[in-house]
Amino acid sequence: MEDLLLSGYVKQMRKQYGLTQIDLSEKAGVGLRFVRELEQGKQTLRMDKVNQVLNLFGAELAPAPIDKSKLEL
Repeated sequence: MEDLLLSGYVKQMRKQYGLTQIDLSEKAGVGLRFVRELEQGKQTLRMDKVNQVLNLFGAELAPAPIDKSKLEL
C-alpha cells in the first residue's frame, strides 16, 4: 500500500469495504461528524476514537519513524 495520510487511509479502506460514512460511523461506534472530520484530515481528534475506526480494518495508531533531518531540536 502506498504511503497515505490517516485521512486517505480511512477513506480508501471504507470504500474498499463498500461502506458509506454512515455505515462506518455505526460499525465503529463513533459519530458521523467524527468520521467526516477524520476523512477531511482534522488535526485534533481523539486517539481512542480513531482507533475504534482503525480497528475495523485491522489497524491501530502507533509510533512511526520520521525523517530526523526535519527535527528542530
